[in-house]
Amino acid sequence: MRCPLTPALSPSEGERENRSPVAGGSRANGCSKRDGWWNSGACKKPIEEIRIFRSLFPLPLGGGEGQGEGELTRLPKNPRMSEFTRSTKSASRHPRRLTVDEYVAGVLAGNRAVLARAITLVESNSRLHEAQAQEVLNRLLPHTGKAKRVGITGVPGVGKSTFIETFGCYLVERGHKLAVLTIDPTSARSGGSILGDKTRMEKLCVSPNAFIRPSPSGDNLVGVARRTRETMLLCEAAGFDTILVESVGVGQSEITLHSMVDVFVLLLLPGAGDELQGIKKGIIEMADLVLINKADGDNRMRAERARADQDAALHYLQPATPGWKTEVALVSGLTGDGVPDVWERIEKFYAALEPKGFIAKRRQQQALEWLGDLIHDELRRRFDHDPRVTMKLPELKEALLRGEMTVVRAAKVLLDAHGATDSENSDTKETP
Repeated sequence: MRCPLTPALSPSEGERENRSPVAGGSRANGCSKRDGWWNSGACKKPIEEIRIFRSLFPLPLGGGEGQGEGELTRLPKNPRMSEFTRSTKSASRHPRRLTVDEYVAGVLAGNRAVLARAITLVESNSRLHEAQAQEVLNRLLPHTGKAKRVGITGVPGVGKSTFIETFGCYLVERGHKLAVLTIDPTSARSGGSILGDKTRMEKLCVSPNAFIRPSPSGDNLVGVARRTRETMLLCEAAGFDTILVESVGVGQSEITLHSMVDVFVLLLLPGAGDELQGIKKGIIEMADLVLINKADGDNRMRAERARADQDAALHYLQPATPGWKTEVALVSGLTGDGVPDVWERIEKFYAALEPKGFIAKRRQQQALEWLGDLIHDELRRRFDHDPRVTMKLPELKEALLRGEMTVVRAAKVLLDAHGATDSENSDTKETP
């Protein structure tokens, strides 16, 4: 059967195409070539559809050699585009790369599009982008350090995103400029991330004074993205006075977030365990504020018991921050109960410790820890890309699988190979 959108054929073409072994020269649909099948009742409907289609979507007419007027012609495979059209399409597919001055000016002006591109530049793993990203950060560094940095963590399902939206809307209504950095877990198999935390903050994401940036955790196993610190500096330079960092929420081992924020807030669920279980959770030792979330409805009584258990557990632990007593409070991210009290406690934290210089001292210590982390990451990268290491690695793996060598011995061989490369490089540089 012919497609309804195919132009009607001339009688001679129709007769040629209608050569069929069907008896009497008739098609299976009853259209005879002798009776003029293109005018038969079975074929009038497709022809009418073609006429309607032509009237709605006119195509170029013929007129060239072998084409009569009104006949359809094929469009060129690659029609010539004007210079403007070509440049517009090229710009939409490949946005122009910004200069360092444009990045700096856009971030300082609070341009969200430029801020987002600057964060993407900083998060890039390309060595080509690293130099430009560091130059942008160095230029913006004098404009950073004025925001309140609050880290929020908790086990998956505790309601971090719901609480952050309610808490963020409360801050925005009070006139604050809020930046929310959410960290989404990366799949160990596919290497991808959903980055769906922003979809749970429907009200907050439309606020002009709020900026939400989801980022993948990558191969970082400590609950935060590799470039979260740099992203915080960019948001501070853009004029945001409060920064909330939501971590993946991987449990007791998640303590790195504490090394990059001023206030560390831990969210717990009602019925999360008694006081002994609270002592066993190492992450509680890092918390400046413990919140029992979902303290509403039927959970209210369980939340009260959970607060009493966690409060008792804190008596056996040293304070996370000298000069500040960690408190336990009830909150509901769904109804908003207790949200104003959370912000009041955070402001008390800054009022008690900032005049004593503790906040500045903590950030200095965090910068030193950041330095150590960067050195560790760079040494690991150089080790993984060392030709001598990659050459010996397959052989050592086979020896391990055959049981001919211990893991400690194999690691020492690889480290010695990498160390020999570094010593050779240093000797080459010292040779006149």
